[in-house]
Amino acid sequence: MNKEDKVETTENVVVKTENLPQHHFTDTDLQMEWKIMLKQLQVKNNFVFNAVKTFKLEKKEENKIRVLFPSDSAKVEFDKISGEFFNHFRKKVQNHAIEVEYERDTENLKIEVVTKKKIFEKFIEKNPLLRDLDDLMKFDLT
Repeated sequence: MNKEDKVETTENVVVKTENLPQHHFTDTDLQMEWKIMLKQLQVKNNFVFNAVKTFKLEKKEENKIRVLFPSDSAKVEFDKISGEFFNHFRKKVQNHAIEVEYERDTENLKIEVVTKKKIFEKFIEKNPLLRDLDDLMKFDLT
């Protein structure tokens, strides 16, 4: 009965970067801040830390940072913290014209998770009789 019609208004804030500082930063600055962020993540959110610890950040040009990521699922986790990290980094180095470029890099960053089942399958390749033993004993390799 006593419902009020609330009108929600949204404001779009556009920040012009040409008037903001654009100081020089080095790759060392970037790597140090990334390591600090990883240490904080390890304590705060271990799940996100495990997803993004293999990411590599590189300074590509004067105002460009390239982020190399291993998988799309890891990038989703990185997106949760990237805004906070890059905003902090922009303020720290006083360069608000930094652009971020993402690139998938599965070759160099791939970390294979070796499970008991995969290890057993490698042994089966060497000794096929193990498959018969597995059929007979029904090993739990989960």
